[in-house]
Amino acid sequence: MFGKEIYSERRKRLLGLMSGTAAEGSRGIAIFLGNADAPQNYRGNDYKFRQESSFLYFWGIDEPRFAAILDLDSGEETLYGDDVDIDDIIWMGPQPSAASKGERIGAGRTAPYRDFFEAAGRAKSAGRPVHFLPTSRYYNTMTLAGLLGCRYEDVRETADINEGRICASLALTRAVISMRLIKEACEIEEIDKACEIGYLMHTAARQACKPGVREQDIVGIMEGVTISKGWGVSFTTILSQNGETLHNHSHNQTITPGRMLLIDAGAESNTHYASDFTRTLPCGGRFTSRQRDIYDIVARCNELAYNLAAPGIPYREVHLAVAASMLDGLKGLGLVTGHIEDMVNEGIAGLFMPHGLGHNMGIDVHDMEDLGEDLVGYDDDQTRSPQLGLGSLRMARRLRPGHVITDEPGIYFIPALIRKWKEEGKGKGMVNYAALEGYYDFGGIRLEDDLLITEDGCRRLGPHRLPIEADDVEAAMAI
Repeated sequence: MFGKEIYSERRKRLLGLMSGTAAEGSRGIAIFLGNADAPQNYRGNDYKFRQESSFLYFWGIDEPRFAAILDLDSGEETLYGDDVDIDDIIWMGPQPSAASKGERIGAGRTAPYRDFFEAAGRAKSAGRPVHFLPTSRYYNTMTLAGLLGCRYEDVRETADINEGRICASLALTRAVISMRLIKEACEIEEIDKACEIGYLMHTAARQACKPGVREQDIVGIMEGVTISKGWGVSFTTILSQNGETLHNHSHNQTITPGRMLLIDAGAESNTHYASDFTRTLPCGGRFTSRQRDIYDIVARCNELAYNLAAPGIPYREVHLAVAASMLDGLKGLGLVTGHIEDMVNEGIAGLFMPHGLGHNMGIDVHDMEDLGEDLVGYDDDQTRSPQLGLGSLRMARRLRPGHVITDEPGIYFIPALIRKWKEEGKGKGMVNYAALEGYYDFGGIRLEDDLLITEDGCRRLGPHRLPIEADDVEAAMAI
């Protein structure tokens, strides 16, 4: 938790951003529903609690069953939560009061949790606009749908509240996105901490990557580091020798020389700020010549993105520059042919990298994507491409100082996708399908760093950088 002045100032800024939400009459209220405990299999055996990120950003309380209302007319702030009773004390020990927690985040007043529903209901009955953010958790979705009398689908969609529909507020969503996109100094400090934990977890994985070791053992070692140093993992760990499967959560194989191990994993600091790194390791300690050829292309693309990322540059352009560099490297290996610009325009890079170059990162590892991926990742004058790869770009905006983004190019040989393109006649005259048959057993390579956009360029987050050049990776694995 930050100091209470941080949360008070954030709510003050939000109040200012919402000042023009109604042409006349009441501007209404903004409601924030924190997360509740969720049982794994029976009440009392809950999943590890994780607070809703926007609630955490504005109200700072990292505990279940809290809610808040910001009155957009009067500016009054109310935090809703309950004090513990004797049954809670027996199991949990004495706890600070809800009022004392409100004091810690500078809330104007506190009230019991049930009063939140009464206050929101009164505002709705009085015809006052009720602004809320799109939800992702089932509890929050169903609770708000019941409270406001709408379909649960509407709670997850955004629209202009003046249209009369009961759904998430476009104005509030845009205001929150505009604030959370640009990271404050205190946030950058926490992301650096998360990146240091990420460095330690990936270092432990590299040291454990030995022939005969189970993938699951390496995952356990990595996740143990995150729990000992911070809150835990920032997303489900991706670790597999089948790197061509982009989100491979199966860890049932044994490390085998001649293959490569793709590890995409991150940590959360104790304040829930995230890191997200990817490295691809040679399972026997050294890359084969064919692996190194592809690896070096990806490493060059990673460095190119780092060198291009700067204020005023649309990250979409960085993605396209990386696509051009990647295709140039693959052309040198005889896997594609033709003019690079033509191949970029035809979307040929999507065959080899069917994902975007990166995404926003902050309290969420894919920061704010629950608020709407296009609202978060695209400027108003940008539209999403229909092309494979470019169409999956989550962050296309013009970069500004304070943006935190990932730089994660990859090359994958996905047999099913290659065969599909060939059967459909895609990339005809540009893709050497005969040569690609020799890569069906190759797997995939991805290399990812976390970048902070600065006033004159960018810097890699975290006090240390994981080895990334092929020679450096091999040297580190030999230790």
